Amino acid sequence: MELISNYMHNDDQRGMLNELTRKTFFFDFEDWVRGGFCEGDYIPFSFVEGDKMLSNASANIMKFRQNGVQRNYIQIGTVMTDPEHRNKKLAGTLIRRILEQFDGKCDGFYLFANLGALEFYRKLGFHEATEYRWSLRPEFRRDAVSAGAFRKAEGERLRAEYIEAVRSGAEYSVMEQLNRFSLQMFYTADLSDVYYAEDIDCFAVMERDGGTLHLKSVVSRSRVPLSAVISHISWEFHALDLGFTPCPEEAGMFSCTPYNGGNDYRLFFMGNAIKDVERNRLMFPELSHA
Repeated sequence: MELISNYMHNDDQRGMLNELTRKTFFFDFEDWVRGGFCEGDYIPFSFVEGDKMLSNASANIMKFRQNGVQRNYIQIGTVMTDPEHRNKKLAGTLIRRILEQFDGKCDGFYLFANLGALEFYRKLGFHEATEYRWSLRPEFRRDAVSAGAFRKAEGERLRAEYIEAVRSGAEYSVMEQLNRFSLQMFYTADLSDVYYAEDIDCFAVMERDGGTLHLKSVVSRSRVPLSAVISHISWEFHALDLGFTPCPEEAGMFSCTPYNGGNDYRLFFMGNAIKDVERNRLMFPELSHA
């Protein structure tokens, strides 16, 4: 058994990672890498034997501007073990290796744990925290503009403009990911949930879930007030949730409630700086989950 790491541009080793990821999570990294979006912030640590991957845990370098202060975190993700090799403490060993390698080089570690692995992470020394979800107050709902509303972003021109805006666009959150390009493009490179409003030269990543609209991300070269963004959404909705924490000057439009991940995950952390996420009623951007 051999430990390998930081191999995303090695076709053979990435192929083993893809195989285990497809088996475990039903996706792979191939289009993301070949599209040029993997820029070195995603670092897998894996045990392999021959041409088979036995277990993996990945370190994601995360840079945030958090309440005006730059914070550098490591997000641990893609934790998985082949079914034939479970209960051998392989994943735990890999996570400890990540903790050792980045100890003293970051402001803390965090991860989004699936509900079946909570005790596993507690035993590794992680602590549970609560995020806060921000939702539009009813009195700030406005009728959509009659023209210029968001439309599906399609075509190579808009795709190129979106990619550039993701890389170097305006900030919309008090918990802004500064190196968001790779992860945001992992989720949105196909533009399936990306919309564009020409009047305000702004992209929005959003989707509906019943009567709730999830505004996951706002992307533009110059900052557009969130009130203008929302007024350009023509969809009917009963509630609007943000996938990020608004800036203080716009927070009054929204109410915030504790959010523990629902049926999807729990946030676990190590490091005092990450305690401020709960203390200051913040939320890691939805499109920053790895």
